[in-house]
Amino acid sequence: MGNRLSGKVALVTGSGQGIGRAIAIALAEEGAKVVTNNRGPVTKNVANQLDEARLARLTPKQLKWYEEEIEKYTGDAETTAKAIRDKGGEAAAVFGDIVSFDEAKKIVDKAAEIYGSVDIVVNVAGAFGFAPIEKIDEALWDKVTGVKPKGYFNIIRHAVPYMKKKGWGRIINCSSPAWMGGGIRQCEYCAANAGTIGLTWALAEELADDGITCNAFCPAAKTRASVDMELFDKVVDEDSHSTKTGEPIMKYDEGQPPELFAPFIAYLASDEAAHVTGSVFLTMGTFIGRYENPAVTATMFSPDGPWTFDKVVKEAPETLFKNYKNINQK
Repeated sequence: MGNRLSGKVALVTGSGQGIGRAIAIALAEEGAKVVTNNRGPVTKNVANQLDEARLARLTPKQLKWYEEEIEKYTGDAETTAKAIRDKGGEAAAVFGDIVSFDEAKKIVDKAAEIYGSVDIVVNVAGAFGFAPIEKIDEALWDKVTGVKPKGYFNIIRHAVPYMKKKGWGRIINCSSPAWMGGGIRQCEYCAANAGTIGLTWALAEELADDGITCNAFCPAAKTRASVDMELFDKVVDEDSHSTKTGEPIMKYDEGQPPELFAPFIAYLASDEAAHVTGSVFLTMGTFIGRYENPAVTATMFSPDGPWTFDKVVKEAPETLFKNYKNINQK
């Protein structure tokens, strides 16, 4: 156990399993008092996108694989907290749905009631669903975007006053490589994660004078969602595949556990990373990359008055679109 986060209180949403669990444990291993969170106790572990009808379409071999793999991703906020306590750390579980503004306040206030404050927020909770744009309904859109960025905002909104009182805080939001698209058919998920990046950038600037940093990370890791991604396209019609190619973005056996990069998130929560804010990281196994923030790379200007259609036709190919490649061109 280290002590770089000794005296700090960390709230980790979505920490019952997978990435959130690994991060909660990594924070505790550096001495933080950790409040774990997910919506409620888990009595039976299931894949989110594989309902009974879809499971019925699996072959016996595929179903056996599913049943064996899904059991590896059991747990909830209390089992994570217990794992921390069993290692000698301090942790408490607070169940609640961050999608609700009022419930998020109760989660944050309960964390502060238990340990005295909230110094670190790591938002990992997430939701997703596979569907081409013409098949996404309002319920799916609201479900996914309700968690992020809205749920992340809810938690941050109520945690920041505690941080400002102490003149110190760390906010770390889980986004996804999907914030840049990537050939997947889940634009609601891409929008949710792009919104998370925008939220992170905005808060990094807004809270800079309060001693509060805000960063985001985009993980690629083997989790319960990986089971969904491995089997989903095998049980739906071609026009409902989760990717344009019909192949998973990452094959299940190529995934690596989140425990490999979790210590980096603990680093971002420490004093050693006080200068790091407004940054977005790609975390995948032992690989950690930093995205460059978007910048204007080409311009055009009309010095003699407003643009006309004819002026745009004449100028744009030689300025704004010189050497241009669109998103589908490599």
